[in-house]
Amino acid sequence: MSARHTLTHMAGAVELEVGTRTVRVSNPDKVYFPEPGYTKLDLVTYYLAVGDGITRALRDRPTTLERYPDGVTGESFFQKRAPKYLPDWIPTAHITFPSGRSADELCPAEPAAVAWAANLGTVTFHPWPVRREDTDHPDELRIDLDPQPGTDYADAVRAAHELRAVLDEAGLRGWPKTSGGRGLHVFVPIEPRWTFTQVRRAAIAVGRRLEQRMPDRVTIKWWKEERGERIFVDYNQTARDRTIASAYSVRPRPHAPVSAPLRWEEIDDAVPRDFDIVSMTARYADVGDVHADMDEHRFSLETLLEAARRDEADHGLGDLPYPPEYPKMPGEPKRVQPSRARRPE
Repeated sequence: MSARHTLTHMAGAVELEVGTRTVRVSNPDKVYFPEPGYTKLDLVTYYLAVGDGITRALRDRPTTLERYPDGVTGESFFQKRAPKYLPDWIPTAHITFPSGRSADELCPAEPAAVAWAANLGTVTFHPWPVRREDTDHPDELRIDLDPQPGTDYADAVRAAHELRAVLDEAGLRGWPKTSGGRGLHVFVPIEPRWTFTQVRRAAIAVGRRLEQRMPDRVTIKWWKEERGERIFVDYNQTARDRTIASAYSVRPRPHAPVSAPLRWEEIDDAVPRDFDIVSMTARYADVGDVHADMDEHRFSLETLLEAARRDEADHGLGDLPYPPEYPKMPGEPKRVQPSRARRPE
């Protein structure tokens, strides 16, 4: 099902009736995606066509907005703090950044909120892996399979199949989606019992097992100079304040690609570029939200965290480097590029 809405034309704007809300779209004819000529109104209309699906992916999650007020070829910025003019019917959540600073972020809970944000030029929605009622304990383990130079989507698919086996052995189930580029994301709904640090360690444990099984095809090396032509398991996407584009989010490229939720049996034949705001509208009308059942499941990380403990105790494989903007974390190795590391005297 898609969000039902009606449209009213006004001078220089249109008004959309979305459920019980009225959402004004200014400059509806402004071209946002130059390659196909899609406009701002096309973007908003797309988000309403997949309204129930993207709302499921964003509901009650603090969400960073990736905004392109002049279209995807113009300047952009990430908006983490909720706008001061946020309607009172869009809830917020108080979140804390690694720096110790905090902010209120909007938490879309209905399709009208998504449409309202799209009118601001929000092309991509970046939800935290937490809900507004508990912002310190993630309820999703997110695995990012990121193709490095010399690799492509087909390599990510091969890694994803092995990842599925790794998750299955840990008693977990993942839901795959295209990144909107060449990669794949796999989301695992989990019980909100563990901290960001613990969830990150679970992601590292997954990455290490995948790397052990496919050493020539997969890497968990943080430094680009060490990755080679392999799929990088970006474990730092699970660090606090790191987010991954939501399912159904449009990506800021000229042809308006979409991060497309998939069934496992679809990943081999999927062509990521074929998923855009027009084709996804048609697909959604045909099959609906193929990830609709995610919220019916909650899995435990105990098996992965025990694997992480064994990695450290038996093999000396502890933590890995954090992103450069993070404060130094307990147990983290030296955060220095290997080729620049000082040699022992």
